Amino acid sequence: MIYLDYSATTPVDKRVLETFDKVCLDFIGNPNSLHKLGIKSKELIDSSTEQISKLLNVKTNEIIYTSGSSESNNLAIKGIAFKYQNRGRKIITTELEHSSVYGPISYLQKLGFEVLFAPLDNNGLVDLNKLEQLMSDDVILVTISAVNSELGLLQPIKEIGKLLRKYQKCFFHTDLTQAIGKISIDIDFFENIDLASFSAHKIYGLKGIGCLIKKNGISLEPLIHGGKSTTVFRSGTPAVALIASLAKALRLSLDSINDKANLNLINGLNNKIKTYLRKYDDVIINSNSYCIPQILNISVLGIKPETMLHALEEEDVYISTQSACSSSNSKSKAVFSLTHDEKRASSSIRISLSYLTTMDEIDKFLCIFDKCYNSLKLK
Repeated sequence: MIYLDYSATTPVDKRVLETFDKVCLDFIGNPNSLHKLGIKSKELIDSSTEQISKLLNVKTNEIIYTSGSSESNNLAIKGIAFKYQNRGRKIITTELEHSSVYGPISYLQKLGFEVLFAPLDNNGLVDLNKLEQLMSDDVILVTISAVNSELGLLQPIKEIGKLLRKYQKCFFHTDLTQAIGKISIDIDFFENIDLASFSAHKIYGLKGIGCLIKKNGISLEPLIHGGKSTTVFRSGTPAVALIASLAKALRLSLDSINDKANLNLINGLNNKIKTYLRKYDDVIINSNSYCIPQILNISVLGIKPETMLHALEEEDVYISTQSACSSSNSKSKAVFSLTHDEKRASSSIRISLSYLTTMDEIDKFLCIFDKCYNSLKLK
């Protein structure tokens, strides 16, 4: 098997799974219970939260545990909109967001909120000057992903945060799902970010646990009410083993991006694929120099994305068309926003890499790609 769909989900790191298994067996108490088993579980949650806070340089009471990035994004967007709608009813986003951002925004539009889209420059980056032109007193939220899940475009999040700091009625949310574990998180990264989402299963953790960072002084209208938890903003019995495993996965993933050998490997794999694919007249590379090397988006003109995906699947190679959460049989909104080309947007596929990917796997993938490409072109 050659797995090249790491941006959809990553395999669980055995060390993370060991932590999960151990906590499941040794910490059976409900952390809300007052007896010693409950206290033992709560202490482990507190310890895990402390570890996450140090890794990201945020406060422990700024960490909200969720079921994943989709819930985190919904909580951030709906939570701000409902809590602060008396200030204004405008939200700014981009054409490069995940469906878990567009979903709650579309829902809010039906309730009378207005959505504006920040213009992008020729490289697909948010145009800061034009973003500022959209700002007004009734804009209460700007939500922009740090890394686009299909192209890998890395946005200037710190610069956007500095710009928005001038607008005290507006909050800035960023989806870090494709960024955590792939880009460096500086000690001051969260300085001008109000809310940030990420998920464990993108960083070799378990599915079903995620996080929303919410800065102190900001309130949210919860999505889930009733039931004691680690915070008033998200009810439900805390998942002790998942929380502990999230802390472990986060630490290991941040360690991996500080390993220059890992980054050199991924860059080398990315360059090898691009160099090889340039020999095809009908293959166009959509990801540009502003994209992270872990994500490579290409268009195979004349071949439907799902057709190429299934042809590769027959050879035990696994890639993706759009984001795993996108609707099928539709053009890529992100690719179209960058290229303004219907054909490229309708024929794009995503190859996503990891430090676990080997050069031998890429060599085999390219041979299989060549076989599938030539076979499909003859049909």
